[in-house]
Amino acid sequence: MNGRLVKLLPILVLLTACSEPEQLALDVHADKASPAAPNILLIISDDIGMDVTTGMAPSMVDDLMEQYGPNGLNHPAYQSIAGSPASTPVLDTFAQQGMLFANVWAHPFCSPTRASILTGLYSATHVFTYADPLSQNHNSFVKMLKEEGGYSTAVFGKWHMAGLPGQEVNYPGMKPKQAGFDLFKGNMHAALNTFWDYDYEIQDNSTADDEWRAEAPPQRSLPGIAPTTFAPVVKVADTIDWISANEEADPDKPWFAWVAFNLSHATRSSQPTQMAVPDRDTLDADTLAEIEACGGQFGTQNTGTCSGEAQMRAMTNALDTVVGKLFAAVEEIDPNTYIIYIGDNGTPMYGRPNLDFIDNMYLTRTGRGKGTAYESGVRVPMIVKGPGITPGSSHEFASAADVFPTSLSLAGLATPAEVSNSEGTGMLPLDSVSLTPILQGQADHVRDPDAGYLLTETSNLMTGGTLHLGARNASHKIVCIGVVNSEACEFYDLEADPLEEFPLLIPQSCEAYENGTWTSAYEAWHYCRLTEVVADHSFM
Repeated sequence: MNGRLVKLLPILVLLTACSEPEQLALDVHADKASPAAPNILLIISDDIGMDVTTGMAPSMVDDLMEQYGPNGLNHPAYQSIAGSPASTPVLDTFAQQGMLFANVWAHPFCSPTRASILTGLYSATHVFTYADPLSQNHNSFVKMLKEEGGYSTAVFGKWHMAGLPGQEVNYPGMKPKQAGFDLFKGNMHAALNTFWDYDYEIQDNSTADDEWRAEAPPQRSLPGIAPTTFAPVVKVADTIDWISANEEADPDKPWFAWVAFNLSHATRSSQPTQMAVPDRDTLDADTLAEIEACGGQFGTQNTGTCSGEAQMRAMTNALDTVVGKLFAAVEEIDPNTYIIYIGDNGTPMYGRPNLDFIDNMYLTRTGRGKGTAYESGVRVPMIVKGPGITPGSSHEFASAADVFPTSLSLAGLATPAEVSNSEGTGMLPLDSVSLTPILQGQADHVRDPDAGYLLTETSNLMTGGTLHLGARNASHKIVCIGVVNSEACEFYDLEADPLEEFPLLIPQSCEAYENGTWTSAYEAWHYCRLTEVVADHSFM
């Protein structure tokens, strides 16, 4: 296995991706940070795939209906594509005001994606499962922002990179201060006990880099939202307080805030359910009506007879509401801010009553949600908005790992060509490229459409450690489960079949690819190229 602007503008960053020799060298950055660099705000949602938030891309479902309908692929279940996404008016407007990347891959689970954002590497070289800790030897772009760019740094909410508790050492992996954050307020676990009763953990000036303290969840409020311990309200209130304090203390000192929600992830407590009905004043009229109709009790885990899909819509609508409060505050405090929003993996389909959540966009749902390498398990929305970014959309295939170089580039800092491996014994080339050329209107693509690639992979502990891997270029994809061979891998044309309903024939041999007889004009070339990527760069 081979692993591998003067405060002109505040910045919010989402993603960067893979840089191999065959990919385009389009990273744009200054040699060093300007005297006063821009701010950066990163927002990560939890378990919200592209399907839940298709309102961000108003024509997406209609286009898919046409593509799979009688005049297209004639899929017998095509009408199920037009389901019921969550009500997300804030994020929908945000997407229209910024650059929407609708072709982004995360990893199949939360922690590998977060580790890829932090390190710029794919999961084969850091965190393989949702239980694995991230090694303290890895380089963090946040530490680079702090040490090279003079940024104040803070993280609020879900961390999930230090491993899990209940071991010989609780949370043995990288803690927020070790990653370069001045302040952490949130929870290090993968999930909350409940959204109102949870571990509220803190790292600040009084704690060592590898220590933290736990306090009772505080009651916080936001405009129009009553005091509550409801976790997303607390996260946003904490973030606004920190940004305000930084701006007041030194308006010219840039800041970076990482805000990671637990919405819309299921809770660890299952009493009476693993899902939740958000506080009433975090929901809009349409969502309130749906929850009232199915008897959900607001501000509790009593979901009444509400379906899993209704619960997902309610939790995502609550996320949308509190994100709107954060957007409004940042606009008032400093409107010159780049904001980035991204999801951490696809929507769950746990196969248990009221824990299946995909209700829009996808056709084949069983066994294809979070935890798998299918599009419904890894395709997530990403939006970047800020000064100098012309509203629009990009179809570039991008990775959550691309946050690393994009953040540094937007901050005016150089991106390293190599970063440390997990053992601290050697260096690895970044698996990520900066998306800044696209954001600045200098390029449509930052990866070679044929030779460039993305990888997404995991070992799914919820299914006994099943190995899942996906590899793609601009047009084609392979999905492998268990091992890489003709029986375990499926081959898809994502341009013709973006929902992976019609597998392509797999070539019997790649000899013609290897000797150069085939070119990328041949469909089979793409299969052979992607299996080569897997052999050279994945865990398999």
